Amino acid sequence: MKKGSIGIIAVIAVIVIWGISAYNGMVKEDEKATTAFANVQSAYQRRADLIPNLVETVKGYAQHEEETFKEVVEARTKATQITVDPSNITPEKMKEFQEAQGELSQALGRLIAIQENYPDLKANQNFLSLQDQLEGTENRINEARNTYNKVIQGYNTLIRKFPNSLLSGIFGFERRNKFEADTDAQKAPKVSF
Repeated sequence: MKKGSIGIIAVIAVIVIWGISAYNGMVKEDEKATTAFANVQSAYQRRADLIPNLVETVKGYAQHEEETFKEVVEARTKATQITVDPSNITPEKMKEFQEAQGELSQALGRLIAIQENYPDLKANQNFLSLQDQLEGTENRINEARNTYNKVIQGYNTLIRKFPNSLLSGIFGFERRNKFEADTDAQKAPKVSF
């Protein structure tokens, strides 16, 4: 074999090894992103599972707050009906998902605010326990969203960096969307009965 042929074979081998390594790195980051999004969905599901118990506990004390109960149940139903495929999240689907979760958060805020009008409810151990669990769940949701955003940042950076960007397009690795703050997050929540 000639030296030129050996050189060409060596260059091709290096390119193939790099290609395999880059592809495997993108697959690894893609899986991290999918798992991180599943963790966000799990945290939201935990919140959705707590809501019926919270609503029933409050109902026992606040019989005439039917409109608030209805809003919470409707918001929960809407939020749990939106399904998102973490491997193919469009900006529109992400926005729809976030808006539904935001509506649920607002409805829950109104439900929790009811306790101020009912001193017996404020002292109810079951309500206090559910409220603590809900607060913990909201913290988990926030942490899961932050983790997802960090993973997505790493994934997006990996697939956009040269020379990985050459392979990412060929193999269909596309940028993913991050969770963004709710547009109403800058405003103080308004609670009225």
